Amino acid sequence: MSFNSNSTSSIVRLNIGGKKFCTTVDTLTNREPYSMLAAMFSGRHTLCRDSDKGYVFVDRDGKHFRHILNWLRDGVVPNLKDSEYSELLREAEYFQLLDLMDGIKAALNKSNKRKEEEEMGTEMTRIDIIKCIQSKRVRFRGINLSGLDLSKLDLSAVDFSYACLRNVFFSRANLQCAKFKDVDAEASIFHNATLRECEFTGANLRGALLAGADLQSATLQDACLVDCSLCGADLRSAHLQTADLTNANLEGANLEGANLKGAKLTSANLRGANLQRAYLRHVNLRDADLEGAKLDGANLGDTIR
Repeated sequence: MSFNSNSTSSIVRLNIGGKKFCTTVDTLTNREPYSMLAAMFSGRHTLCRDSDKGYVFVDRDGKHFRHILNWLRDGVVPNLKDSEYSELLREAEYFQLLDLMDGIKAALNKSNKRKEEEEMGTEMTRIDIIKCIQSKRVRFRGINLSGLDLSKLDLSAVDFSYACLRNVFFSRANLQCAKFKDVDAEASIFHNATLRECEFTGANLRGALLAGADLQSATLQDACLVDCSLCGADLRSAHLQTADLTNANLEGANLEGANLKGAKLTSANLRGANLQRAYLRHVNLRDADLEGAKLDGANLGDTIR
C-alpha cells in the first residue's frame, strides 16, 4: 500500500518490535528530512501494514522509540543513563537520525566529563596528589581537597583556583607561583610555607595560619584574612589592596613596600611589624596595635587611625 504524502496531517500507526505508537507524517518527516523514517513516509515507497488497524511494522526493539518520537516532536535529547544513551544511539543510527546522533554524543561527553570531575573532587588523597604531581597533572581547579595533609610537598605553580581547601595542611610546602584565586581555604595551615608570587585574589583565608610564611610579592587583593595569624610572615612587596585583615595577627611581619591601599586592619596586631615604604593610603587602622612598628617612608595619606 502506498502512503499519500499529500495528507501531511494523516495519523500514522507504527508497530516497532511489538510496541505500538501513534504519530503524524509531519512529526516523522519535518525535523530530520534525510532520515529513514522521512524517506519511508515520503510517499515514494510502499509500506507493509497489518490487516488489523493498519500499523506499519518495523523490526526493531521498541524500548527507546518513544524517545525518538519525542526528539522528532520537540528536538530535546532525553536525560538518560549512559547505558541507555548507547542503546538509543544504536536506534538513531539505524533510523539515520543524524542530528539526534550528534545530540546523544554531546550528552555522553558531558556526562563523562562530569564523572571525571566528581571522582577527582571526592576521592583524592595525599597519594593521589603526589601521583598527579609526578605525572605533571598539576591542576586542581574547583575540586574538594578539604582536610588533606599536603605538607612538605613541592606544589609550585599548581592551580588550585576555586577549590575547597578548608583545613588543608600546607605546612612547609613549596607553593611558589601557585594559584589560589577565589579558593575557600578557611582554617588551613600554611605555617612556614613558600608562597612567593602566589595569587590569592578573592580567597577566603579566615582563621588560616600563615605564620612564618614567605609571601613576598604575593597577591592577596580582596582576600579575607580575618583572624589570620601572619606572625613573622614575609610580606615584602605583597599586594593587599582592599584585603580584610580585621583582628589579624601580623606581629613581627615584614610588610616593607607592601601595597595595603584600602585594606581593613581594624584591631589587627602590628607590633614590631616592618611597614617601611608600605602603601597605606585609605587603610583602616582603627584600634590596630602599632607598638614598635616601623613606619619610615610609609604612605599614610588618608589613613584611618
